[in-house]
Amino acid sequence: MKFALVNPNWHFDGSIYFGCREPHLALEYGYSKALLETAGHEVLLVDAQLERLDRAEVVRRVAAFEPDFTVVCTAPSYLFWRCAPPELRVPQETCSDLRSVSRVLVGVGPHCSTTPRAALRKLGADVVGIGECEEILPRLTEPWSAVPSICYRRDGDVVVQGTPYSANMAALPALHWDAELVRVHGHHHHRFDAQPLGPGAEMETSRGCPYTCTFCAKENFRDKYRRRSLPVILEELDGLLAQGIEYVYFIDEIFLPNKELLTAMIDRPVKFGMQTRIDLWKQDMIDLLGAAGCVSIEAGVESITPEGRDWLDKKCKMTTYELADRLAYAKDRVPFVQANLLEMPQDDREEIAKWREYVIARGVWANEPVPLFPYPGSPDYTRLWGPPDDNAWERAHEFYLKGYTTFSDIQEQRPVPLVQLEMSSS
Repeated sequence: MKFALVNPNWHFDGSIYFGCREPHLALEYGYSKALLETAGHEVLLVDAQLERLDRAEVVRRVAAFEPDFTVVCTAPSYLFWRCAPPELRVPQETCSDLRSVSRVLVGVGPHCSTTPRAALRKLGADVVGIGECEEILPRLTEPWSAVPSICYRRDGDVVVQGTPYSANMAALPALHWDAELVRVHGHHHHRFDAQPLGPGAEMETSRGCPYTCTFCAKENFRDKYRRRSLPVILEELDGLLAQGIEYVYFIDEIFLPNKELLTAMIDRPVKFGMQTRIDLWKQDMIDLLGAAGCVSIEAGVESITPEGRDWLDKKCKMTTYELADRLAYAKDRVPFVQANLLEMPQDDREEIAKWREYVIARGVWANEPVPLFPYPGSPDYTRLWGPPDDNAWERAHEFYLKGYTTFSDIQEQRPVPLVQLEMSSS
């Protein structure tokens, strides 16, 4: 069988999307391609964002391949499944373009995982995957009634089959990317210490998170914490280094202290960035982090009050100024350290400004608190409205636009309502 894995050339006009808008390696497609080829299938990966392809070229490449299955993801990359653009405009455009050259149209991604019925309808897909897709795609060649974690049409009805799928991280191989994709990947995600001299890349050393912070949309994908094996991580990293990359960003939901990995990275000529919680790092491990080549830490503080952090279910045992001191300790060893803040009703504006001044004076960047979007699939959404239904994205988007007048730095001042962004699917 032939599988075409398509990452659209994303655009975000009018979107509330606050993720990075540069292209990143589509790790979900990298794993999927490896597993599909191991199962004997032929795979075409079309990364229109990374290769900057227009819609006509995407159609041309897919049509020439004549796939049995065409897969389209609803987020720009695995890095942003948890904070994907709420609207499905770009995947809808891509599915519409590819419908005539695709025998079976498949949707994967956060929307398919959290609101599968709505995603199936909006995309005009034949089937969508629920949860992590890598091990599900090879099974679509089987009778669908035997395949877990999918949503599809059968005899005029929509069937939601199984619960969100969690991949066996021990079974996922080291990724080996096409040299041309690596060559054109000039972006170094969340790096501010130096200008890129060579390509960057993204990897994951683990998937999921052992914490249940209310703002994190991971309930229906990448939830349970699982580590990849060290030999597999190093095989993948060494392959990227051989292709000339000089920086890697670990997309782990939470990059936890890992002495064996950091020790192995000390002698490798690579810089890296990651996202974590600084309260989980003791000083000796921060020392090792710096020695291993870390140049960028994005640390979730979220709220400057214990009450705010409790509301977010952070389970943080450090005080706000202990967090500040730990961040400053890290900044003495890592060139860029950021403390992420969310807009919380428990936090006083003057106290926020005072705390920001305190950490900024010590070299740590702390952003102005940003509004919190209640992503379907997050405890925040469930706390407001219960489990997501087919209208979940519209409900959350309308609530967000009505509740806030200012947004994050990279969002437009007045994002457009979701119903105006999406193509009609009625």
